[in-house]
Amino acid sequence: MAAHPISRTLLRITTQQANQISLPLSHHLKPNSLPNSWLVGHRVSLHSSFSTPKPLQRPHRPITATISFSLPTAWSRRAIKSFAMGELEARKLKYPNTGTEALLMGILVEGTNLAAKFLRANGITLLKVQEETVKLLGKGDMYFFSPEHPPLTEAAQRALDWAVDEKIRSGEGGEITTTHLLLGIWSEKDSPGYKILATLGFNDEKAEKLKSLSSKPGSEEDP
Repeated sequence: MAAHPISRTLLRITTQQANQISLPLSHHLKPNSLPNSWLVGHRVSLHSSFSTPKPLQRPHRPITATISFSLPTAWSRRAIKSFAMGELEARKLKYPNTGTEALLMGILVEGTNLAAKFLRANGITLLKVQEETVKLLGKGDMYFFSPEHPPLTEAAQRALDWAVDEKIRSGEGGEITTTHLLLGIWSEKDSPGYKILATLGFNDEKAEKLKSLSSKPGSEEDP
């Protein structure tokens, strides 16, 4: 089953003086493939056009602004932000990949979603997850620089795919939320994210309780 995309934005302006942009700007769309198989994006190239410079005025250099992004089709905005925060946590720890442990931290960093509130109510905090992550995986090499978007581990990829499949199996409308994402992490029994959750007291009973809470009208605040 083809996996669903999640939003990712990268803006790069190749110029020394970005404040000298002249309008109007013209743009066109081109297909572009992003690193992960479930990310399909588009590349937007914006080429500025300039009028003839006035006498005694230094001509402006043409600039090119390139925006690479993937349009979200089914993920809630909080789930998208949690994913982005997970990538950032992986980079902070100087890890080469975004694993299930990073996705878990991303959920807690976003903080306003139902899954994060449920975890905190059960004593599972960001600080505890960070500490358990370092215990389990160790510290990253201080001289290593993580890529801007650390690629997903196989377990993290499967967790995301599980979230999509679970939403489809439910037959319910709406978007894929952080609850689906957390339960996807829990489905990966041998992954670091699962082991950390289990160490901190999460279990199948709590997973079912969270699932039940998220199915109640008005309880899932991930529009």
